[in-house]
Parts: sequence; structure tokens; C-alpha cells
Amino acid sequence: MVLDRLQAGLARWHDRVPSHARIGNGFLAPPPPPKALAASEVPRVAWMLATRWRHAAALAAVPQGRGGAVMILPGLFDADGSSVVLRRFLGGIGYRAEGWGLGRNLGVKSVGAEAERLIARVEALHAEAGPVTLVGVSLGGIMARLVAHRRPELVARVVTVSSPYAGSGRATNVWRAFEWATGERVDDPAVIARSEAIAAPLPVPCTAIWSPRDGFVNGFICHDPSAESVEVNSGHLGVHIHPEVLIAVARALAGDSVVQDR
Repeated sequence: MVLDRLQAGLARWHDRVPSHARIGNGFLAPPPPPKALAASEVPRVAWMLATRWRHAAALAAVPQGRGGAVMILPGLFDADGSSVVLRRFLGGIGYRAEGWGLGRNLGVKSVGAEAERLIARVEALHAEAGPVTLVGVSLGGIMARLVAHRRPELVARVVTVSSPYAGSGRATNVWRAFEWATGERVDDPAVIARSEAIAAPLPVPCTAIWSPRDGFVNGFICHDPSAESVEVNSGHLGVHIHPEVLIAVARALAGDSVVQDR
């Protein structure tokens, strides 16, 4: 009985796309994912790791890279160690995949109040290898969009992965952790103004990879009509190593048509 009710509730959550989760009528806050969905994150990532072998053929068939530099921006609390799998995967198909080199992602504490430390890292990589593709996971994707808005001449493309850039931090189950780690408040007017600027259409190509079954952030604020979007079946934990995400990132970098929202 309990399992049936949980499954029915999650089905309703997946099928209901809140109109206020979309950009267009202001920067509003749809509800965060259900607590039951958040609680399922750990078992789902364990299942994903146990069944990765099923995606071996699809991973081997991704488009080979066209070269160029790719910088991976980690999620909240994560550092470059979290992107080893993704960087090795992209390196194996022909890209120069780099970490961001700024330690753990603690928001402005890591990148600077105006993202100046992150922009300096992108500038340095650009000087060596030309325009940089930024692949940002969760909070890292929000930062990638900020860099692309402020210095578009440095950026070839932005790929966001489960990044809740298109709505309020209150639409997540991790906003308190964000406030604790960064020292910023999600309802601070300056933070809201910056978030609205980040959510504006980018001056460079953008692909947003998102999941309606994300237990930490409302998946519907992880994409918007101005970006190519790819829906995957993933939770939030381990999303950067999920086979569907690796495939989607490879296709986006290769310039393939990736619009797959179901």
C-alpha cells in the first residue's frame, strides 16, 4: 500500500509540469521535489552504478570529439576529483578536458564575488587552447552561465547538468546547504538579481541536461526555452557519471541535435 502510494505520487510529479517553473512571467519559485524523491537518491545512484554495463555499447558509439578545450565545473561541495570520470570520458573521445582548479565549490567563496577567479581560469585556458566549452554540474552550471554572460568571447558553448538556473533556490531541497556553504541568502535582493541575469538567454550555444526525477532540485527549472534541452532519467547524486548524461554531453559537444525532451 505504501509503495503503491509512493509510486503514484512520483508519477504525478513527473507528469505535472508547473507553468510557473518556466521562464516568462517572472523569476518564481515552484515547489521543491517531494521528500520521498529526495530520500530515493542514494538507492538510485547505487542502482545506476550497478547497471552501468548496460550502456557500454551506447557509450562506445558517441561522436568522436572535434578537439578543443572543455572545463568541468563541479557542483556544490565538490572539487575536481568529482569530475575524473567525465574528464577521462571526454579525453578518450578527443577533447582536452580540464578541471576548474579552484578547490571545492563553495560558491562565491571559491570563484570570487564577481566570479573573477573563475574567469581568470577560463582566460588562461582560452589563451592556450582557444574558446572553452564549459560543462557545469548543478551549481557549477549556474557559474558557467555567469561566465558566458560576462565574457562570451572566451566561451564556445555551455552545457549545464541538473543546474537549477531558471528559478529560485527555494525550488530545491538543498537551499539551506547552499546558504551555509556560501554565506549568501537565496532571498537576498542581490542574489536574486544575479540569478535573474544568469537565467537570461545566453549569447553562446547552450545545452541543458535535466531530469524530472531529480530529488534535490526541481528539474523544470534546470532548462528553459532558449536552450537546447535533453531529458535524462537520473537522480541528482552521481548525475555527472550517469551514462545517459555522458552520452548527452558528448553529443552536445559534437554539435549533434540533442533536443530529446520527452
